[in-house]
Amino acid sequence: MNYQYSAQFAAEMDAKDPLARFRDQFLFPKVQDKQAIYFCGNSLGLQPKSVKNYLTQELDNWANLGVDGHFHGEDAWYYARKKSKPALAEIVGAQEHEVVAMNNLSVNLHLLMVSFYQPTAERYKIIVEAGAFPSDQYMLETQVKFHGFDPEKAIIELTPREGEHTLRTEDILAEIKEQGDALALVNMAGLQYYSGQVFDMKAITSAAHAVGAYAGFDLAHAVGNAVLDLHDWGVDFATWCSYKYLNSGPGNVSGIFVHERFAERPDLPRFAGWWGHDEGQRFLMEKGFAPMYGADGWQLSNSDVLGLAAHQASLDIFLEAGMKNLRQKSEVLTGYLEFLIEEISGESGVLEIITPKDPAQRGCQLSLHIHRGGKDVFDEWYNHGVVGDWRNPNVIRLAPTPLYNSFMDVFRFAEILEHSLKKFA
Repeated sequence: MNYQYSAQFAAEMDAKDPLARFRDQFLFPKVQDKQAIYFCGNSLGLQPKSVKNYLTQELDNWANLGVDGHFHGEDAWYYARKKSKPALAEIVGAQEHEVVAMNNLSVNLHLLMVSFYQPTAERYKIIVEAGAFPSDQYMLETQVKFHGFDPEKAIIELTPREGEHTLRTEDILAEIKEQGDALALVNMAGLQYYSGQVFDMKAITSAAHAVGAYAGFDLAHAVGNAVLDLHDWGVDFATWCSYKYLNSGPGNVSGIFVHERFAERPDLPRFAGWWGHDEGQRFLMEKGFAPMYGADGWQLSNSDVLGLAAHQASLDIFLEAGMKNLRQKSEVLTGYLEFLIEEISGESGVLEIITPKDPAQRGCQLSLHIHRGGKDVFDEWYNHGVVGDWRNPNVIRLAPTPLYNSFMDVFRFAEILEHSLKKFA
């Protein structure tokens, strides 16, 4: 792609973008009374305009049907989880019975650890990337302690080589092999939130299985963003949130993936709840937990119907747009942002892109290491309408999201970048 730093080029790219029409299906916040250049879908996705109608429908069902809404009406609440399955399966590369929307991300991480972290005196170690998202760090620390192990000895944190910002796949695989029979679990991010690196989940899973360990991933920053093929990769389990690239609202419902080889494993340890029990026998109200087939068997409580309604508004847009199409645009749009940053910043020494250049190793997020100016650079951009994300000590994350961002958004940011460099160069 021969990118150009010009408004004409950006306008031409938008004009021929087959996904451009989806931009109008989202609501954009304002900064300084102007529509924001919103590059923060990696923290909170924009609200689809259709959310209000989806919620209103469920509120009407509640008002008109009361408790009968569980079994009557167009979308009976008893089966509410089923509606999201086709889209979730497409987005993460799974069979529909391998996915279910439930709970929140940290809750699901703990629940899945109950099943997939069963340490012994000999096999108890966990591999994770250093600097994992805090929730993952706390989850692993407390799970290890719960089983009576020392986190300092049980948790192996992988760090990049000296002078590098991201992990090399060969180093990850080498550490898995090195830990061998002592390794119980590899539990990494699918996309590292700070650097923006997408890990080779297929290779990592294969290596973990080769030494007898499980492989699971936190897909908070990967779902709806990176290419995922969890079933064919053989991943044991995964979980994600829906409020970032899935645009489902702040703190909204999470989702899980459990590979179908565990679909009928009642012997697998788990913490059970009513909604995970055999659907056909649930109202017999009897003792003896019989898990539902597939990922549904990990459910605990009945579904958050209003949360699922907001979730579905965005998922229906994803189904219409198609993950393959979104990914194709993402590579070009993120490539344009990368080109303009490098073109404008040049040898200024103010910033450095630490996210991998290879599109296969990143999603739409670019992480910028700020060498001079610190948070003042971020504040300068925000004052001109750019909504990004600051992460201590000195990284700005920008995520041009293909579902609602345009090439003109990227060009407008470039103009702001050029202006700001005069202050900080």
